[in-house]
Amino acid sequence: MPDWTKSMQQTYEYFEVDPATWSNRRKIDNITSSSITRDVEADTGGSASFNVSSDLGELYIRTYLVTIQDGITDKTVLGTHLCQTTGDSFDGKVKDISLDAYGSLLELKEKNPPIGYSLSAGTNILGVATKLVSENVRAPVVGGEGDYQLTYSFVAEIEDTWFSYITDLLASIGYKMGVDELGRVIFVPDQDANSLMPIFTYEDDDISILQPDFDVSRDLYGIPNVLEVIYNMEGGGYLYSKVVNDDPDSPISTVTRGREIVQRVTNPELVGIPTQAQLNDYAKQTLRDLSTLEYTLTYTHGYCPVRVGDCVRINYRRAGLTNQNAKVIRQNIKCETGCQVEETAVYTRSLWR
Repeated sequence: MPDWTKSMQQTYEYFEVDPATWSNRRKIDNITSSSITRDVEADTGGSASFNVSSDLGELYIRTYLVTIQDGITDKTVLGTHLCQTTGDSFDGKVKDISLDAYGSLLELKEKNPPIGYSLSAGTNILGVATKLVSENVRAPVVGGEGDYQLTYSFVAEIEDTWFSYITDLLASIGYKMGVDELGRVIFVPDQDANSLMPIFTYEDDDISILQPDFDVSRDLYGIPNVLEVIYNMEGGGYLYSKVVNDDPDSPISTVTRGREIVQRVTNPELVGIPTQAQLNDYAKQTLRDLSTLEYTLTYTHGYCPVRVGDCVRINYRRAGLTNQNAKVIRQNIKCETGCQVEETAVYTRSLWR
């Protein structure tokens, strides 16, 4: 693997992927430019766009970054995408065809479970999710590990696709589907940056791969400092709890902001019938959880082996960030000279304890 902080030669190669073997079938030579977007919020895990000189039809394309450093050639897979949408333009001399492409999870959105399809209580969730995905996409599936079992029957809605059904199934245990660079389907737990170890550190020193522009945004709107919880009892009556953040050291408290920002919960997620003390504890913990501010960082850097879902450490002192861990949620890779990556990452800070 090259040293990404040092200079190197960079080119790109593209291959058609054989859906039956998931290996490269042939090299594609008529792609003139491309870009790749990785996004944890996108249904298919991301997308890509290609400009070509002649139509390729529907096929999977695998993109490589080819580097030469100190005489050593290395290939890094950037993504594998299914081309779907075609558009073209003509400037009087040259015809330019653009292709929109998506991750392999797209195939799950093209099929529906049988009407009335259900999984029974006691089913291993990761095991059956692996089986269902394998049966409905051509990409390989890297199954998750863990003995998570359904505690109730899980029935498909009439409008469900396999994508929505499996997504909801995995969400019940805090997992989601994703795709890796080879286009394989993976299952990943939903984790925040505080529970992850950083795999790469961005510095602002002389060998930094960061570009100077760096944006930090946050939004205090809607974070409450008063929480009311109402639990309706069967047969009538209710329990009520109210908790107030009046800590003068908290930037969102009633004291600091000079006003109450109230949120009310009428369907608390509690097991059994709570006591008043249990409801009070629930209300206090819920307000603590809500008193978390998310910071969004946007920056650009030269390519390095960081993917969405990874935790990175950022030392960008000019932006006031030192040893700050953040979770990468989006990347836009421009497959051109320099292979610049526009990256978005998030981290959170508790505003009341």
